Amino acid sequence: MGGHDERTVRMTPRLWAACALGVLVVALIAYAAVVIPWHRPPAPRPDQLEALRALPGDQVQRARAFHADLRPGSYGALAVGLIGALVLGLTPLGARLVSLAGRPFGDHWIAQAVLGGLAVVLVVEVLTLPFAAWRHTVVVRYGISTQTWGPWAVDLAKSYAVGAVIGGLALLGFYTVTRLAPRWWWALGAAGAAALVVLLSFVLPVLVEPIFNKFTPMAQGPLRTELMSLAARDGVPVRDVLVADASRRTRAVNAYVSGFGPTRRIVVYDTMLTEATPAEVVSVTAHELGHAKRGDVVIGTIIGALGAAAAVIALYLLGSLGWLLRLAGTGSMGEPRTIALLLALVTLAGLAGGPVQALVSRRIEARADAHALELTGDAATFEAMQRRLGSVNLSDPDPPTWEYVMAASHPSTVERMAAARAYARGER
Repeated sequence: MGGHDERTVRMTPRLWAACALGVLVVALIAYAAVVIPWHRPPAPRPDQLEALRALPGDQVQRARAFHADLRPGSYGALAVGLIGALVLGLTPLGARLVSLAGRPFGDHWIAQAVLGGLAVVLVVEVLTLPFAAWRHTVVVRYGISTQTWGPWAVDLAKSYAVGAVIGGLALLGFYTVTRLAPRWWWALGAAGAAALVVLLSFVLPVLVEPIFNKFTPMAQGPLRTELMSLAARDGVPVRDVLVADASRRTRAVNAYVSGFGPTRRIVVYDTMLTEATPAEVVSVTAHELGHAKRGDVVIGTIIGALGAAAAVIALYLLGSLGWLLRLAGTGSMGEPRTIALLLALVTLAGLAGGPVQALVSRRIEARADAHALELTGDAATFEAMQRRLGSVNLSDPDPPTWEYVMAASHPSTVERMAAARAYARGER
């Protein structure tokens, strides 16, 4: 027999993780390529400009002034939050803060994971709190918010509390896994992160919405009957039509479809019932039914789950960068003292991925707009509703290109008006 050397490549956890990350990234890109309606480009620019000229000049001027007044606070909060996260995460300050939070409890890892995580996030929230207050003064001055400082502070505290509970449980689960499987925590953590995204997508709306709003069944009448009939005609069964008491905090108008299966319901802001015509309420609801019919929440959940799993594995692989851990004053990505570093990395990833997320959202929203037009066949009311939304909510009808690309989650008002006019001309 001819002799030859047989070499066996040993798959280490790190190599397995790199392969898993590659598979997840490919799966994420392939899935997004198939399910996102990339073929829906914005309406032609000349049509948008024509729609813009049709809007009252004072309305456009007021909306643009509103957003100009918001920008210093919005981008100031973004900058200060980013700097705060980087200072805590890329210096030993964050690790020391986590250690300090756990010290009264004997430096127990659970105290470090939960209390340390809350402390790190709280520092960033406190840094950006003045900008949140600034925003509140602006929206009150322009008549969008109906809240005084007391109710505003209560809602802010509720939001922080919900985030604290979810974040604390997530950190506790994450660091439990890193302790139980120090070499393979990336696999369990990736599965856990994906499961958490799915759980929050399906359960969070049902549990959290009542914390911020009261919901009452819409009174029996022609509008409720028409909305239920619209959903039935669209093949999207809903359990009920509810009215949210949004007017206690805002004048903005909105409607949405929430829940899944037996919990699905149409929710209409009470402000919409006073500001919009019944036909316009039907038009907005048709848009929201489009999301439900296309399974847009499921699509977003799957993309989010794949992204979360990939992020956990990426964090594991970043743990091999000794210089990064030394900057953070820690020794391993799997110990609670790295919480601030995790926050810094997640913040950077969110900032980098923001334009892509916004683009995906705009394409999905454009598809829901097309669905509303097809379902109702009423382009005139759809355009009137876009005017209404822009006027009451003070949306910038034609935002600057850089801001649109960075953060716009919906097509602009003039895009949506132009799309309605194209539909009326028979263009599909």
